[in-house]
Amino acid sequence: MKSTYLAVWIGVIVVALAVFYFYSADQAKIRGFNFGNNLDAIQSELKQVQTDFYSKKRLLDENTITKEEFLEFSEDHVKRMGELVSKYENLVSPDSFTKAVELFKTSTQKQLESDRFLIEWIRTNDTADRVHSDMLLQESFENEMAALSSYEKAKNPSG
Repeated sequence: MKSTYLAVWIGVIVVALAVFYFYSADQAKIRGFNFGNNLDAIQSELKQVQTDFYSKKRLLDENTITKEEFLEFSEDHVKRMGELVSKYENLVSPDSFTKAVELFKTSTQKQLESDRFLIEWIRTNDTADRVHSDMLLQESFENEMAALSSYEKAKNPSG
């Protein structure tokens, strides 16, 4: 009789462990899926914010809007970019993606700084601001490429 109870308990424990294992694996997949969707949403919003900004810059270059209109728009742009940086900070990422997220965040921060210098160049016409903007834009691009590489490595660790 004792051996029957022991066998039943062992069976229950094995089934419980198997259920826990598969449940944990499913939860990890869900967390990974949510992380990927959230990161994609941030990246898509960033692309849209930057497209809007450079569209306004093009309108300024074409004299379709005034410098004052551009500068007014740029205040909102800087605020939106700052909000995007904080979204990276609030993103819950799997450990293997931490480096990629940090690089995406750094890229966005440098993009924001580049935009600030570009705005200041438009405001003051100081060429040093334009040069600084271009340098930061290049650094932002390099960080973005490193982030994409890191993300792919984390996504496909064997390949």
